[in-house]
Amino acid sequence: MGEKYLHRPVLVREVIDFLRPAPGMVIVDATIGAAGHAEEILKRITPGGTLVGIDRDIESLRMASERLRPFKGSFKLINKNFRYIGDILKDTGIKETDGILFDLGISSIQMESWERGFGIKNEGPLDMRMDRSQGVTAKDLVNTLSEEEISRLIEEFGEDRFHRRIARNIVRERRRGKISTTFELADVISRSLPFSRGRERIHPATRAFQAFRIAVNDELGSEEEALNQSPFVLKKGGRLCVISFHSLEDRISKNILRRFRSEGVFSVLTKKPLTPGEEELRDNPRSRSAKLRAAERL
Repeated sequence: MGEKYLHRPVLVREVIDFLRPAPGMVIVDATIGAAGHAEEILKRITPGGTLVGIDRDIESLRMASERLRPFKGSFKLINKNFRYIGDILKDTGIKETDGILFDLGISSIQMESWERGFGIKNEGPLDMRMDRSQGVTAKDLVNTLSEEEISRLIEEFGEDRFHRRIARNIVRERRRGKISTTFELADVISRSLPFSRGRERIHPATRAFQAFRIAVNDELGSEEEALNQSPFVLKKGGRLCVISFHSLEDRISKNILRRFRSEGVFSVLTKKPLTPGEEELRDNPRSRSAKLRAAERL
């Protein structure tokens, strides 16, 4: 297997502990990516089990298919947005599942692909689409939204307190010519911020980049729709795991699970979200922001 398939999934042991996969089970990996979690799940649900892997990124599904080749016949890969999880399972003839995993956010493979335009470190086209068949790109938003709309987007999805200054400078810069690459956008954002922001652990443009990525892919809307459908596709005793990577994602999962608990639909298994231990943080620093919440269908 090539190095590009060696993407490290986060909190694998914890996901397995909560999902409790066993032979014959039907498990959904709603964001299969490079299939790191899926591989470990398939080891435990075969023989007789089925894994349904969903991803809107066709390139991720190609990698997943290759990685899971030893389990041929035990998995189904679906190229759709997980917000349609109910319809996806209905179309595949599955009424109920034993478990669902949502590993939210963006994979390191996508982040490192310069041509996808997600990252700040590599120069590439300002794209940021997880599904490259969709129309709107980050370049479209950066060059067409009003200053007020850009400011609101960065404030809401990036939680950056300098959102007004960044928006003002983006609009000013694009009057000279379209902002077309990741480096061009990162440079405008960085020049909009106080010098002290450059000393932080993360790149000063990270929050604004996150905001545009979330907006392009409607990530929070997809998460909310999918989680709201989860009780209807989980059988009694079935379990749900949600891994988030920033506060906006985690807030949605926390609030939805809390509501389902109050309605007697779910038992929440994690009083507080679980985070990676010292060993995982040492082996995979990218896991530092991961949070896992789990629940069981009543």
